[in-house]
This record gives sequence, C-alpha cells and structure tokens, in this order.
Amino acid sequence: MDDATTIGELRARLRTFNAERDWGRYHSPRNLAMALVVEASELLELYLWSADDGPQPPVASREARVADEAADVAICLLNFCEQAGVDLASAVLDKIARNADRYPVERARGRLEKHDELTPQE
Repeated sequence: MDDATTIGELRARLRTFNAERDWGRYHSPRNLAMALVVEASELLELYLWSADDGPQPPVASREARVADEAADVAICLLNFCEQAGVDLASAVLDKIARNADRYPVERARGRLEKHDELTPQE
C-alpha cells in the first residue's frame, strides 16, 4: 500500500478526520512537535532492553503494537507538516540530496561518523 498511497492523500484524510472532530485548535506546531516526541518514545519503549543480537522487540506480545505506534508517529508528523507548512516529500528529497553531498559514498560507506568527522578512507 505504501506504493499506492501518496503523502498528499494521507494529509487530506487527516485534514478531514481532524476537522470532523474540531481538533485543529490543539494542533499548533509546538504541540504537534511535542506529540511527535511522545509518540516516538512510545515506539521506542517497545524495544526497551532489546539485545542487539536478540529478538526485537524483546517481548513477542509487543510486536502487534509496533505498526500502531509507527502509525501514530507518522500521523503526528503529517499533522505537524500540515500546520507548519512543510511539504514533506520536497523536504525529504532535498535532505537526501544534501546528505549525498555531506556523505559521499567513497568517504561514508560503512562508516558511522558524522559528516564533519569523516576522513578519507585509505
């Protein structure tokens, strides 16, 4: 479904959903940015205490909640973009292009350093 549904369609569905409930009064960019962090934390909590080489999430019963929490993060992000006037697709494409310049393959491949810490590979 990811390939069939556009970001614009998701934003339109959310716009209607929020308008029907009169939730716009609560959707300031500041409040939505805070809500985004809360929802991302709820997603992260599902993975708390996971071993790098163990099952993730570490408790099998949490697996069913991963999609719901990921959806909550996406919904908050889309609501934030709506209120902040961010064209998310353009912002993502622009950021990928900037990151390609900051992290050239020949210097960044397999490396974990930030762009300003990278040195040429030998």
